[in-house]
Amino acid sequence: MVESAWIGAFAAVGGALLAWRAAPAVLGMLNPPDDPARLPLPADWRVLLFGTGLAAGVTFIFGLIPALRASAVKPAGALKGGEDPHSRRRLMHSLIAVQVAFCFLVVFVAGLFVTTFDRLSRSSTGFSSERILNLETVSRHPQAPADWDRVVKDLRQVPGVERVALTGWPLMSGQSATGLVSVAGAPPFDVISDFISASPGWAETMKIPLINGRDFRDEEMNPGVAIVNQAFAKQYFNGEDPTGKWFERMSSAGTGTRIEIVGYVRDARTRDSMRRKIPPTAFVPFYSTATDGTPRPLSRGAIVVRTAHPDPLAMAAALRNAVSHGRAEFFVENIRTQEEINRAQTIRERLLALLALFFASVALLLAGVGLYGVLDYSVLQRRREIGIRIAIGARSGEIARRVTGDVFATVLLGAAAGIGLGFLLTRNIESLFFGVRAGDPGMLALPSLAIMVAALLAAMPAVVRAVRTDLVKALRSE
Repeated sequence: MVESAWIGAFAAVGGALLAWRAAPAVLGMLNPPDDPARLPLPADWRVLLFGTGLAAGVTFIFGLIPALRASAVKPAGALKGGEDPHSRRRLMHSLIAVQVAFCFLVVFVAGLFVTTFDRLSRSSTGFSSERILNLETVSRHPQAPADWDRVVKDLRQVPGVERVALTGWPLMSGQSATGLVSVAGAPPFDVISDFISASPGWAETMKIPLINGRDFRDEEMNPGVAIVNQAFAKQYFNGEDPTGKWFERMSSAGTGTRIEIVGYVRDARTRDSMRRKIPPTAFVPFYSTATDGTPRPLSRGAIVVRTAHPDPLAMAAALRNAVSHGRAEFFVENIRTQEEINRAQTIRERLLALLALFFASVALLLAGVGLYGVLDYSVLQRRREIGIRIAIGARSGEIARRVTGDVFATVLLGAAAGIGLGFLLTRNIESLFFGVRAGDPGMLALPSLAIMVAALLAAMPAVVRAVRTDLVKALRSE
């Protein structure tokens, strides 16, 4: 027990140092400087007390079993050669099977989380976020459309700016405006549609392909005309080209405003979730008219800038100054790249993937260490048997097979148990996955391959030691 306590104490201190250094490193990988997420990891007395108690409990439980076995040894039996080595081997193999099953489970779940993050990250948004900078701009008092147009005109003169457009809010930012739609005077559908305000040239700035029709004209205002996406056409016009047709946007009072469809574009994500289907969306002119027909002043909008610079943030200061230059009423409230906004939508998946990879690596390392310890101990206990087999002509391949055969059978048994545990566990966390299922062949092949590679690497030192057994030394030690 004293020996177990010393080993456990040194291991706990080493683990604490590893956690102290690894936790900030993992957090830094998850949370780059331009990412707004935060994950506090305080190492306070509660964390230290929990870790110390857990380490002490594990050390006591797993140190007590060999201590009791050692104290129960009978002198007569020990002088005759000790207890049956096969019973010890069966116990070790059982523990290895449990360890492999746990390792397989961790690697299996890690593969699901990593694949989920990869597929969400690669999922098409329907627009180009490359070199896009969003300047969320406000004015101290509502400003006329002509004043906003002058801001856009000045930004276009900034060196390195390719295109500039206005919209109500950046895509994927979490903001939305919704409403019910009626077609041809029929009762409104029970499907809620998105409405996004945008200036002429915005779709081209975001590189959203135009299927048919045209863009907004400078003189057009909301309400009056709209550009709709494919989901809108599928929902309200049976998937047909709706260009030239009209619909009504229903108000809370039940009255409708007639809107003509002048353009038809491909689907693009506008909401803040990569998992949801793209909703029916109508893009309306950025400027709107009041009840008396006059242009309505605006106090807030997002200026979308496509830059020629590969790093759009490098132009942030120049663009901010251009917005406020000579116009004290305007100022930029927030500047974000479109890629930063997109990445923020997968922060949970990135966290799960990164932590799963970390713990899968630790699990593989522990499984490899456990396999190495069992095999090395097995070779040490069987050195006399191995020496005799070598003496009567056993080849290296035969020795390696006998040394590793039982352990690799145990690994396969543990992997099979891990598969069963994996299927049981993933039923409760299926909502966290995207585009992947637990039963996919690739998801099962990955942890199986990882476990086998770890087992092979762990077995190599023991196999080398076995085939190099010195017969004279082995027999002399007996």
